[in-house]
Amino acid sequence: MQAPVMVLNANTKRETGRTAQLANIQAAKAVADIIRTTLGPRSMLKMLLDPMGGIVITNDGNCILREVDVSHPAAKSMIELSRAQDEEVGDGTTSVIVLSGEILAMAEPLLERNFHPTVIVNGYSKALQKALDTCKLISRTIDIDNIAELREIVLSAIGTKFSSRWGPQMVDIAIKAVKKIILKRGEYTEVDIKRYIRIEKIPGGDLNDCIVLDGVMFNKDVTHSKMRRRIVNPRVLLLDCPLEYKKGESQTNVEIMNEEDFNSLLRQEEEYIENMCASIVAFKPDIVITEKGVSDLAQHYFLKAGITAFRRIRKTDNNRIARATGATVVNRPDEIQESDIGTGCGLFEVRKIGDEYFSFLEECTDAKACTILLRGGSKDVLNEIERNLQDAMQVVRNVVFDPRMLPGGGATEMAISVAILKSMDEVEGISKWSYAAIGNALEVIPRTLAQNCGASVIRLLTDLRTKHTLPNFGGSTWGVNGTTGEIADMKNLSIWEPYCVKTQTLKTAIESACMILRIDDVVSGTRKKKAEGQNA
Repeated sequence: MQAPVMVLNANTKRETGRTAQLANIQAAKAVADIIRTTLGPRSMLKMLLDPMGGIVITNDGNCILREVDVSHPAAKSMIELSRAQDEEVGDGTTSVIVLSGEILAMAEPLLERNFHPTVIVNGYSKALQKALDTCKLISRTIDIDNIAELREIVLSAIGTKFSSRWGPQMVDIAIKAVKKIILKRGEYTEVDIKRYIRIEKIPGGDLNDCIVLDGVMFNKDVTHSKMRRRIVNPRVLLLDCPLEYKKGESQTNVEIMNEEDFNSLLRQEEEYIENMCASIVAFKPDIVITEKGVSDLAQHYFLKAGITAFRRIRKTDNNRIARATGATVVNRPDEIQESDIGTGCGLFEVRKIGDEYFSFLEECTDAKACTILLRGGSKDVLNEIERNLQDAMQVVRNVVFDPRMLPGGGATEMAISVAILKSMDEVEGISKWSYAAIGNALEVIPRTLAQNCGASVIRLLTDLRTKHTLPNFGGSTWGVNGTTGEIADMKNLSIWEPYCVKTQTLKTAIESACMILRIDDVVSGTRKKKAEGQNA
């Protein structure tokens, strides 16, 4: 008899076929169970210790999974889902994981009945198409200039978050901030939240003091104590070069024969700075802000000219100031033009908040960048509110790009579920069972909402199904009132969700489930050399 041939390293762990598929499904279910309780308005918070010893308290799906250290490869790919969802649409990170876990759980009985994964995947992709078609049918378009409608949408997005107590105020902040930075270039609309909206968190004060500035602020004080700290209608000049003499790259050797040469060297350095400051002063700016250093001598010249100077400001802050004041960041002092000076700012002032000094550039005429000032009791509260605000701003951004809406509170999922189960007989062959499985899996969203607020789940879901069986999607707006745990018409509660968030959730969840199901071999190799080195 022939001896067995070892192809793989003896240290590698290998799972094949049914074992691998079931293990992957178990891992996905475990990840979904971690964050199931964070869905809906009655959601619980999770407290996580990060590797550095800091504490994160949050109910944002993406944030929780980012902190969790996972070793199983299928669970890792689930965590990537929430990250993709967060980067693409910014909201629905919890739903996508819960839904994906449930879709995989529905595949388990089918696999046990010896369904081939490709048959299941075929049914799933047909169901996804049906789901997207149903979304189109039940969606409604809103007017993005109607602030009341916009407010309703953002309020329903923020209603599931920790900051829902200050809902209306947070919503107004999010809408105001995003409206400020919308930039239309012909057909193309640009809304860059990451770059042009800065959230400045300052512990202390009250949450009611949170505001959106008509301009920008940064955490810096003037470089010299005698410089002006309040200027009306300032002329702002932005630089990204150092206002000090040129230093040698690493080491500079100068050979001096007599004493006067040393004095002339110093004089040259001083003259260099003097000329540089003269070319800046010629344009009569009131404020000079640079990303690099400002030498003492340059400060002296600026002080004599009545100019306020700031040094070592972040590049991102400099770009925001440029957008707010209409200035252009200049690379060299001898290339300054009149058009580079920013005159769009109405008031400059340095204020002390808590222990630190902050510089405000406010009352800008056409600010295309802004700063949100958050005040609150503690750092943890501020961090959570910042995350909630990011989600709210992403929702506003999504609505600007695609003003279609779908009913929230599990109503959309229930409508799709009913549509899929009705059209089940149209699917040929045995893939109709996996097609129907998606319909059952989508009920997880209303079910979890009901569970999280302690309602009678079975009775509630039965009532909800009855409402949704009305002809022509007549009951498609009925969902779960996540606060009271009763069924309600989402039209009356005015709970709506952006179309692109919902469709992205469905696409991501179903496509990732298809991918995980098609895995039939998991090879996890251990690093042999490392292990031997530790044993030695």
